[in-house]
Amino acid sequence: MMDRRRFVSVLAGGVLVARSIAEAQPAAKMQRVGFLLGATRESVAPLFHALEEGLRDLGDVEGRNIVFEQRYGGGRMERLPDLAAELVRLRVDVIVTGTNIHVAAVRQATATIPIVMVFTADPVKAGFVASLARPGGNITGLTADASPELWAKYLALLKEVVPKLSRVGVLGQVSSQVGFAELETASRKLGVTLEVADLKSPEDLDGAFATMIDKRVGAFIVVVGPLTYLLMQSIADAALKYHLPTIANAKDFTQAGLLMSYGPNLPDLYRRAASYVDKILKGAKPADLPVEQPSRFELTINLKTAKALGPTLPQSLLFRADEIIQ
Repeated sequence: MMDRRRFVSVLAGGVLVARSIAEAQPAAKMQRVGFLLGATRESVAPLFHALEEGLRDLGDVEGRNIVFEQRYGGGRMERLPDLAAELVRLRVDVIVTGTNIHVAAVRQATATIPIVMVFTADPVKAGFVASLARPGGNITGLTADASPELWAKYLALLKEVVPKLSRVGVLGQVSSQVGFAELETASRKLGVTLEVADLKSPEDLDGAFATMIDKRVGAFIVVVGPLTYLLMQSIADAALKYHLPTIANAKDFTQAGLLMSYGPNLPDLYRRAASYVDKILKGAKPADLPVEQPSRFELTINLKTAKALGPTLPQSLLFRADEIIQ
């Protein structure tokens, strides 16, 4: 039988050997996740936190095995190429970004670092991927449905609120390439005239509303992009001020005070984007990861805004709503 002193000596020796082996093993690689959006850090914080939560659920935790490199344009889209180039110089392992204007800037900066896009419109037509099933390059992620039929749905919903609607304002960034061509196609079929108010900087918002009021639009559509997301609350306040029924293609805008939205939950899209990041960090190639299309669109109505605007909403519209904000 081993005496007590010998047992302690053997035990101590085993601990030293185990410690030596552990110290000899290389530390786990800290991987860098780039995050690039054109708005401000504060305005898109819910989107970043959704991505962060999604990664945490998959075991990717900042400070443990990943580091985030966040870059924001502050509403200045001309800064996107430089910010994308900065992430490339940092040698991040993957870059998560948003709509078409974001993806175009990052793609210009790198053809090798994996890019996970979120809420892009027709990435095949834009040339970002070869096909949704097999992207074939360094870009994959999630796309928005940009079909003329979907945009016709927005116009039809507005016509339920304003039956004699003939002139509709469209507020967004034409340079973002999201939705404008499809809206034109849909409007011609429905006999609706569009008045496009192009946002190029945050300072353009007052002028955009002045243009729409001058053109006597009866309602307007907000096209989600970096600037409209940044100015979400100001847009909602102005729509209420001018008594204009408004619809957007993301639920966040109805929560801010717009009358209606029909589309996906943006934070949820960023949460789902985490699975792409996780797979890429574990060795998957973007070329082999199919692009995901939205499977669920929710009609959300802000009842408080509806009452403030005056006209009573049709009961049939309220019955079809997935969510009513009181």
